[in-house]
Amino acid sequence: MSVPEGKPSDLLSSYNPGLYFDELFGAMDLPAEHTALIRQRLAALDFDELRRRAQDAERELYNLGITFIVYSDKDAVDRILPFDVIPRVISAPEWKHLESGVTQRVAALNLFLHDIYHDQKILKDGVIPRDLVEGNHNFRPQMIGLDVPFNTYIHIMGTDLVRDRHGTFRVLEDNGRVPSGVSYVVENRHMMQRVFPDLMQDIGIRPVDNYGHKLLDAMVEIAPVDDPQVVLLSPGTYNSAYFEHIFLAREMGVPLVEGRDLVVDNDRVFMKTTNGLAPVHSIYRRLDDAFLDPKAFNPDSLLGVPGILEAYRKGNVALANAIGTGVADDKAVYCYVPRMIKYYLDQDPIIPNVDTRICREPDALQYTLDNLADLVVKPVGEAGGYGITIGPRASKAELEDCRTKLLADPSNYISQPVVDLSVCPTVCDDAIEPRHVDLRPFAITGKSTWVLPGGLSRVALKKGTLIVNSSQGGGSKDTWVLEGGAA
Repeated sequence: MSVPEGKPSDLLSSYNPGLYFDELFGAMDLPAEHTALIRQRLAALDFDELRRRAQDAERELYNLGITFIVYSDKDAVDRILPFDVIPRVISAPEWKHLESGVTQRVAALNLFLHDIYHDQKILKDGVIPRDLVEGNHNFRPQMIGLDVPFNTYIHIMGTDLVRDRHGTFRVLEDNGRVPSGVSYVVENRHMMQRVFPDLMQDIGIRPVDNYGHKLLDAMVEIAPVDDPQVVLLSPGTYNSAYFEHIFLAREMGVPLVEGRDLVVDNDRVFMKTTNGLAPVHSIYRRLDDAFLDPKAFNPDSLLGVPGILEAYRKGNVALANAIGTGVADDKAVYCYVPRMIKYYLDQDPIIPNVDTRICREPDALQYTLDNLADLVVKPVGEAGGYGITIGPRASKAELEDCRTKLLADPSNYISQPVVDLSVCPTVCDDAIEPRHVDLRPFAITGKSTWVLPGGLSRVALKKGTLIVNSSQGGGSKDTWVLEGGAA
């Protein structure tokens, strides 16, 4: 497919998204009228000038220390997240739809978490298999019967969305434990304002730089006292998202601490300071449950705070996200979220799931084995794009290896059809080419839910690949949510 009519004969003249829905141009039957002015401005640029600005942006990202760590790469551990200067643009009506859908999903998942740690009605009614929840390695019996402020368990959520070739947004994955990436959303915007002010001028783009204030407001809301001390708890400098921990602590204006900086005394949490111990009331933790409290979970953990679970259970400290939220972002539980929405809210999902089969179910396993070459198979416990087999692009050996793993441990896998992810024009070595993108909006929930306008648009920089994860060579784009109608 060529791009819709009206494409200028200039810098973008040779650009062709093929059969994919294009985020800048739309589709033949659904042209993106809201991007007309942006396309016009891009078209007037010289490619060499565009490349120069892109290189300036990446150089500045590195100089600012906006990096992430790749544990599996011994030669290039500390990297910048590659940044593409052509933005991904979302119209005001599209954003209203996405915002409503994300808010609905957060509400249902919080109701689900409250239910499974209290009355377990959804399990008793057989809507979700009991063993799928209670047998989940992220289910925490210590949370049973424990009330949390506003019944909010997932205070910070990242919902991974994709758009198919028909232009329909779908939920690919929920991230309700310690979702990362929001620092790149804010820094990408700052970068675009520095290197591309002429492209942004008078467009009317919703701001993203108030995320830290919104996060702090939520942390204050859930605290057990007025005027609380809020801190951000990090695993430390070797964590892949350590830059983001520094960034968010600065944006909130709160101390960045590690486990060794905190101590529990008489079931209350204190921070070590030069003036002695200072009470801590609300903790935004970027530390998984397993490492949080060596007394309660992994006794070998050197990253956590001994006794913090009991302080939490007694209501003396607030934690975001709550302990035990990992059940809600399990890839097998994901399949049941549309049923949760119907069960708890009596609504249909605003944003549908990608069609998914749970291989723990015999029929689904057989279907997956029979159609392995046409499906995407994912392990339920992995993140970062690891362990995925994309059937149409896998070798015979890779398919056989996947088949062996499926038969050995079917409950560890789900399968999905290959989604033809939408594309966005991307600056490559010699031309502007289409590359696949996804979107991770971030929602903050205290008393109510607020969704950051836009989110992290990840881009698969390797030609032909559908995997956008940074650990697999992906990059990011600035995401513009327009304030009004057409730009």
